[in-house]
Amino acid sequence: LNKINKFIINSFLNSLMDKFREEIIKAIKKEIKDVDITLEVPPKPELGDYAFPCFSLSKFYKKNPADIAKDLALKIKKSKFISEIKVIGPYLNFFINKDTLNEDTLSRILKEKNNYGSSGIGKNKKIILEHTSINPNASPHVGRARNAFIGDALARILRFSKYSVEVHYYVNDIGKQIAMLVLAAKNKKNIQFEDLLKIYMDIAAKVEKSKDLEKDVLNLLYKLENGDKKIISEFKKIVNVSIKGQIKLLSELGIEYDVFDYESSYLWSRKTHEALKLLEKTGRFFFDKDNRFVLDEKGFELGMKVPVLVLTRGDGTSLYPLRDIAYALDVGKKGENIVVLGEDQKLYSDQINSALKILEKKTRKAVFYSFVLLDEGKMSTRDGNVVLLEDFMSEALKKAGGELRQRYKKIDNKAARVIAYGALKYGILKVSPEKNVIFNWQQALSFDGETAPYIQYAYARISSIIKKNKNKLPKKADFSLLDKKEEIELIKKLADFPNIVEKTANELRPSIIANYVYELAKQFNEFYHIHNILKEKQDTKNARLLLASCVRQVLKNSLNLLGIDVLERM
Repeated sequence: LNKINKFIINSFLNSLMDKFREEIIKAIKKEIKDVDITLEVPPKPELGDYAFPCFSLSKFYKKNPADIAKDLALKIKKSKFISEIKVIGPYLNFFINKDTLNEDTLSRILKEKNNYGSSGIGKNKKIILEHTSINPNASPHVGRARNAFIGDALARILRFSKYSVEVHYYVNDIGKQIAMLVLAAKNKKNIQFEDLLKIYMDIAAKVEKSKDLEKDVLNLLYKLENGDKKIISEFKKIVNVSIKGQIKLLSELGIEYDVFDYESSYLWSRKTHEALKLLEKTGRFFFDKDNRFVLDEKGFELGMKVPVLVLTRGDGTSLYPLRDIAYALDVGKKGENIVVLGEDQKLYSDQINSALKILEKKTRKAVFYSFVLLDEGKMSTRDGNVVLLEDFMSEALKKAGGELRQRYKKIDNKAARVIAYGALKYGILKVSPEKNVIFNWQQALSFDGETAPYIQYAYARISSIIKKNKNKLPKKADFSLLDKKEEIELIKKLADFPNIVEKTANELRPSIIANYVYELAKQFNEFYHIHNILKEKQDTKNARLLLASCVRQVLKNSLNLLGIDVLERM
């Protein structure tokens, strides 16, 4: 992804705090020529909003840094952006003009509403985002949900940042696992999605113990690749049952896809054959003792003793890597390709990218994620060794309903669903992708701490305040009245939201927004417990009502980017 300039002066594309930073840098540069200016953020707000360390100027001016700071303080003038300048030892500390901050930030949020935070960095850029792509052989487990949650959040964040995003689901419909299901499905009628897991587990155990069954599976794949219409029909039938079940499950969580790419299409269109021919022309291939086509990937840092990639079986039928290379070549023609993968796929992803580099084609950008573990041990589930997503969702609904009954003596099914699914998503998305998620039910559904219900409750609390004001918000207010420490810090947090979104889009880490929105909710709650909103004088009341409304808007925008809904009352 291309990064835009760090600061865009006199533009609303970036965070308003960046605007202040840039104006301070400009003021310093008027007095100091040809020197790189780096500002720091003081450890405490009372020390200022930004600080310029003068150590680097000591050699140039032949002076003590503290004296340089004093000299500069006399030369730099206050402005619309700078309200005060203080010398603290060798540091020149700047206090931003709070009236400008308040007016610009809150007015912008009130004007832009649902669009506040969008920087537009993706304008005229297209991304093909592939995520989930579960083998269509059974109901997905919780670990796969992390792929879908991250992928869906990235799609929302990138679209919000004005990228043209096409979400793809790559259906592995012709692999060995599907062939085993096809073999097991013979003589079975009306197979349902719910039946697939047990059927697959049974046949997988049998194939592992029987060479004859292994041969039958490979024979099915051979017939498939050679166009046997009856076999093709049987593969399609079993895959359709699985895909429909998986998509129904994911759509309940609000996760949607634009395009379904079927692996088989790369066989029937002979694109796998074309990819093989392209690789053959590079001269970096050989046939091994089993007559398999092998790509030599020496020279690429793959951490392997023998860096090779096997692309076909001995009978000439294709393996996953060849089909994935053909797919990557195809998708690469449409835009930047981002794919969400489990961390166990790192080496494999590097191998695919090495093949693309050999062909001098665009590589894929991968977002890797680690495992999801249950803090309380495994839930009871049908196969005994994995936790299914559908069981996880049911458990979340049951526990959310219980929480609501305990609090309000009744259950609102819509609220329970929003709370339950929000808790699932946030509990996973708040953790950096490279770290394991240790999922704890009690913690995830708590209305206190770093959880979705805590954030959703902050949103509902603000909605309740506005409702008590007869659902009316003032059309304007004097934002200079918002001069308390908690108010200023809250507004600075709101001003930083566009930067947070841009950082998330650039780094492809939804956890950045997840952590931000919790901090925002926490800061609002601290403000709420100290300062009254509705029982103040009218001018202060108006200003605080609009401040609360702006916080509510940014809470909503943040949660929407994570695929989490809000509730007007909880």
